[in-house]
Amino acid sequence: MSASSAIYSLIVPTFGRPDEVTEFLESLTQSSFKNFEVVIADGTPGKSLENEVQPFLSMMAIQFLYSEGLPVSDARNWGAKEAKSNWFIFLDSDCIIPPHYLQTIHDFLEKNQVDAFGGPDASHISFTPVQKAISYSMTSLFTTGGIRGHMKHIGKFHPRGFNMGISRNAFETVKGYDTSFRCGEDIDLSIRILKAGFYSALIPNAYVYHKRRTDFNKFFKQVFRFGAARINLYLRHKEELKVTHLFPLLFLVYIVTGPIWFIPSIFAGVGWMSSLFIYAFCIGTDSAIKNKSIWIGLLSVRAAYTQLLGYGWGFMLNAIEVFIKGNRQGIRL
Repeated sequence: MSASSAIYSLIVPTFGRPDEVTEFLESLTQSSFKNFEVVIADGTPGKSLENEVQPFLSMMAIQFLYSEGLPVSDARNWGAKEAKSNWFIFLDSDCIIPPHYLQTIHDFLEKNQVDAFGGPDASHISFTPVQKAISYSMTSLFTTGGIRGHMKHIGKFHPRGFNMGISRNAFETVKGYDTSFRCGEDIDLSIRILKAGFYSALIPNAYVYHKRRTDFNKFFKQVFRFGAARINLYLRHKEELKVTHLFPLLFLVYIVTGPIWFIPSIFAGVGWMSSLFIYAFCIGTDSAIKNKSIWIGLLSVRAAYTQLLGYGWGFMLNAIEVFIKGNRQGIRL
C-alpha cells in the first residue's frame, strides 16, 4: 500500500532503543487493518535506526525522517507535516500494537463524529513482572482514580501522547504541539483542541501495550517529571487542575509527617501505620488477582508508592520553584 492512499498516519518519535522500534513495527505487520502509513521521526545520534527499519519497508508504507537530537514535540510536528492522511495517530515507540487496534478505531470513527481520540494502555503477556506492576500502577483505580483511559466518555476526554489520534484539521487549527513544553505537551495539546471547540473521545478497546519504564528508578524519574509538568500546565490552563492531581502531594505529606502522629498518642501513630498497610494490602491484592501473580501484586505495591511519591515530589518542587521562588519557567525537566 502506498503512503498517499493511507487513511491513518501513525507518527512515532524515536530516540535510541532500536529493539523497541523493531518490536513496534513487527506488531504492525499483524494488523488486520492495512490502510495506514508509519512516519518515524528519529533523533538517534548516527542515524543508526534506519538500518533497523529497512526490513519493514516491503511490508508497509514507512516514511523515515531524521535529525540528530530531535526533541519529541518537534519530531511529532515534523511527522504530522510529512504525513499523507487526514488522521494522525501519535504513538510511542515502546508500544506494541494489537492486531485489532486500527480496525477498532476505524469502526468507531465511522459511527462517531469526533476530532480527537485516545485509548488505554494495557499489559502484554511478554512484559516483565516489573513492567506489569508499573502498568497496573499507572492504570489502577487505587492510584490514578481511573483517569488514565478507563472511563468511557465522549466530549472532554484528554488523549495522551502514547495513544492519541487527531484529525489533520484539528491539529493544524491549534498549530500542533507546543515545543516550549518539555513534559506534558500531549495534555496541553488535548486541552487546546477542546478549547478550540473540537470533540474528543475515549475508545476503550483501542488499547496499546505500553512498556513504559523497565525499572523503578527510571519509573520514579518519569513520574517526577509528570508531577512537575502539572504545575506548568496549571500556569496555562488553571481550570484543568483537579483534586485527583493533588492526591500524590497529599500522600507524600502524609508519609513524611508520619512520625508526628505518634506525638499525641501511640494509637494515632499505629493508626497512621495501619492506614498505609491497608492501602498497600488493597493494591497488592487487587493486582495479584488481576495479574494472577502474588509476586506482581507485591511489586505493584512498590510501583504504586513509587508513582505517588515521585509525582508528589515533582509537583511540590516545581510549585516551590514557580510560586515561592518566582521562576515561571519552573525546574528543568
